Amino acid sequence: MENTAYKVLVPHDFTSVADTAINHAAKIASIFDGGIYLLHIVGKDKEVGDAREKLTKIAEEAAKTYNLKVEPIIRIGNIFEDIGDVATEIDARLIVMGTHGVKGIQKLVGSYALKVITHSKVPFIVVQNKKVRDHGYKNIVVPIDSGPESKQKLTLTTNMAKHFGAKLHIITPKEKDEFVRKKLNQQLAFAKKYLEEKGVEYDVQTAPGVKSFPKEVIKYAVEIDADLIAVVRHEETSILSDLFASNAVQDILANDAEIPVLVMNPSDVFLAGSILFR
Repeated sequence: MENTAYKVLVPHDFTSVADTAINHAAKIASIFDGGIYLLHIVGKDKEVGDAREKLTKIAEEAAKTYNLKVEPIIRIGNIFEDIGDVATEIDARLIVMGTHGVKGIQKLVGSYALKVITHSKVPFIVVQNKKVRDHGYKNIVVPIDSGPESKQKLTLTTNMAKHFGAKLHIITPKEKDEFVRKKLNQQLAFAKKYLEEKGVEYDVQTAPGVKSFPKEVIKYAVEIDADLIAVVRHEETSILSDLFASNAVQDILANDAEIPVLVMNPSDVFLAGSILFR
């Protein structure tokens, strides 16, 4: 494969939602004058030939449609390890992955999606069937809680906002505990100062506190017609940790509004920011 400075990896399982992932990846790659790398993973040697033929055809069609470099990659292995491994090998800046709601890519469901994401040092954008808008990601919802990951998340989302000319819509939980509320206010003060210094437009909303915070994040994103929701997968229990509990993964990643979700691992967020936008 030729070297392309900005590489977006798209796992492809020969479904329409994977084609939607290409659509989103093309918008991102075009902004950075980069290319797309399609990955299909098979379990046996005998499946390679047929898969390569199918993926090559898809790559050729995508290259013509979006006027971008699109390269096919076939890997024998499993989706849980090889998606992240291939992203590292080709120095991908971002992975755009389609999910089929309750099915997911190659029957990727519930907590299995997190297993794929956890293995990767590269951020994911998880999409459903809704194609990217012509303007890209102009309205990005950013949940902020009292955990340290909230500060880390700003590194990536702020850079993305600057490249897309986007507005960040910060939403915080309605917190009754005085100690947690104080920490939350500190995080929010940091976020405001950081965004003002970076010259990024933003607004702040407090969730009503009627439903779970993840559900209220989705509701708010729908209300403002958001293009993207940005979350960090938490390592430890915190206000936002239930965003990725087994019973809430479908709510956030497979939300009914089909809003794409930017997912980052906490230990790699600062690295991801430099990888994605260097």
